[in-house]
Amino acid sequence: MKLVLYNNFQLGVLQGDTIVPVGDSVADLGHHNAQELMQMIINDWDAMQSRIESATEGGNGVALDTVTLQSPLPRPGQLMCSAGNYIEPGQPERGLFNGFLKANTSIMPTGSTVELPDAEASVFHFEPELALVIGKRASHLSQADALDHVFGYTQFIDVSARGLPGGFFLGKSWHTFAPLGPALVTADEVSNPNDLSVKLWVNSTLKHDFSTGDMARHIPELLEEITSVITLEPGDVVATGTHHEALSPIQDGFVVRLEIEGFGHHLEVSVRDSLKRRW
Repeated sequence: MKLVLYNNFQLGVLQGDTIVPVGDSVADLGHHNAQELMQMIINDWDAMQSRIESATEGGNGVALDTVTLQSPLPRPGQLMCSAGNYIEPGQPERGLFNGFLKANTSIMPTGSTVELPDAEASVFHFEPELALVIGKRASHLSQADALDHVFGYTQFIDVSARGLPGGFFLGKSWHTFAPLGPALVTADEVSNPNDLSVKLWVNSTLKHDFSTGDMARHIPELLEEITSVITLEPGDVVATGTHHEALSPIQDGFVVRLEIEGFGHHLEVSVRDSLKRRW
């Protein structure tokens, strides 16, 4: 199932080029905002799945191009990212695991604009990534049971300001620096998350074209590493890293589009830089 939030954070299911509204099926949950709604659905998925599936049967859909898509997790408790998690020509060795937290307030939906800040960055990069969403509390996981704690997957762009002091957090946590979505694809629709095609276009030029199978640490091992340090809660997001080989400078006026195989709809953002810098 491909869960989406659209317009004024209404709940829907993406089916091809149509969204089927299913908000009435969870109207009794008494949530206060969209993030709480999604966490309630994730926490009680065994009961929620049948409700939502029933609501899609014979439901009247709305055309995808007539709605405004929101991020399916507008403000997760934690947004955990991975650095250097791909085997690449320039980095053929696995190396040590390197992870960092990114500000959850930087999350933006598809169709939004990423604002490049007035900061002395050497360059700005947009990193295409597969992100996973935690389904149940995860601490000290083993690789054998790691995937049992994954609720689903979504698309993510890790916007990065290079060359700034302060490390990963300050270079990656500016306002608008975390486009995410638009669909939250439940785990049952992804037979092998480490066998997916990831493509990123900058304007009309295909820049990235790689497989999640090239991860240095596949998702079970990645979760084992992360949860040996921190506990992940339902609704938390873990971004799995990118293949750096095709990274290129991103500038004012560019349009960046990410497509992960089988996820139903692309994640696209435009870029604005008030300083009109060029690299």
